[in-house]
Amino acid sequence: MATFISSISSVVVVILIIALGFILRQKKWFADTFAGNISKLIMQIALPASIFISVQTHLTRSSLLNLFEGLLVPAIGVFLSYLIAFILIAVFKIPAGRRGTFINTLANANTIFIGMPLNIALFGENAMSYFLIYYVINTVSTWAIGIFFMQSDSLPGKKKEEAHFNWKKLLPMPLLGFIVAILWLLTGISLPSFVSSTFTYVGNLVTPLSLIYIGIMLADIGLKNIKLDKDTILAVLGRLVIAPIIMLGLVEWLMPSMGVHMANLMKDTFIIQSATPALSVLPILADQGHGDVEYATNVVAITTICFVVVVPVLMLVAS
Repeated sequence: MATFISSISSVVVVILIIALGFILRQKKWFADTFAGNISKLIMQIALPASIFISVQTHLTRSSLLNLFEGLLVPAIGVFLSYLIAFILIAVFKIPAGRRGTFINTLANANTIFIGMPLNIALFGENAMSYFLIYYVINTVSTWAIGIFFMQSDSLPGKKKEEAHFNWKKLLPMPLLGFIVAILWLLTGISLPSFVSSTFTYVGNLVTPLSLIYIGIMLADIGLKNIKLDKDTILAVLGRLVIAPIIMLGLVEWLMPSMGVHMANLMKDTFIIQSATPALSVLPILADQGHGDVEYATNVVAITTICFVVVVPVLMLVAS
C-alpha cells in the first residue's frame, strides 16, 4: 500500500506540471512556436546533457556488461507488441490510414516527454541507467521499424509516401549523447567539476519542460475535440493494458524461468515505461504519410490523459 500511495503522489506531481502547461497555453502565455522551441531545447541540448551526466554518475565500466544484457527484455517486449498489433488489425479490421498509428501505439512509447519525467518522479536518478536501456530500444524501434508503417499507410485514395530510412532519426541527439557518454566512461577520465555542474543544471530542465510541453500539446489538441470509437479504444487498451501485461509477463515469468536475474528497479522501470502514452509525434507522422491525423491525435491525447490511472495500478501489481 505504501508503494501505491507513493506512486499516486508522484503521478500527482506529473499531472500538476502538465496542468500548468495546459492552463498557461490556454491563457495565451505561450506563443504558437513555444512548444516547438521547448521540444528542440529538450531533444538537442537538455536531454543529451542529462543522459551524459547520468551515465557518468550511475554507471561504471564494470557495470556496462549487465546494462547491455538488459536490452534483451524490452527488445522482446517490443517484438511481441508488433506481433499482437498485426493480429489485432486482422481480427478487428482496422482500416487503412489507421494501421500505422495503431501498430506504433502498441509497440512504441513516449519515453522522452512522459516516460523519463515519470521514471525520475517514481524511482529517482538511481533508475536512470535502466531507463536508458528502454530508451535505446524504443528509439531504434520507432525510427528503424515503426516509421515504415507510418509512411506506407495512407487513407484510401491518398498517394502513399515512399518509405525511406533516415539515419538522423535513428541516431537523435539523446542517443548520440548516450553513445558519447559510454565512450567517455570507458576512458576513465573524470569530468571537471564545472562541466559536471553545467551538465547537471541543464539536464535538470528536462523533467519540468517535458511535462509543460505535454500540457501545451493537450491544450492545442483541445479536449473537446477528442473522439472515441472502436479503433481508438482498441489502441488505448493496447498501449496502456496489453503492452504492460506483455512486459509483466517477461520480467515476472519468462526471464526468471530462463534463470535471468533482474534487479527490482529494472523490472519496475521496464513495466512503467511499457505503459507510457503513445508517441507525441504520431499525428505529424500520420500527416506526412497521408494517414488519419485525427485518429492519431485522439490516440495520443487519450493515452496521455489515461496513463495517470494506469501507473498507480501497475506499481501496486509490480510490488
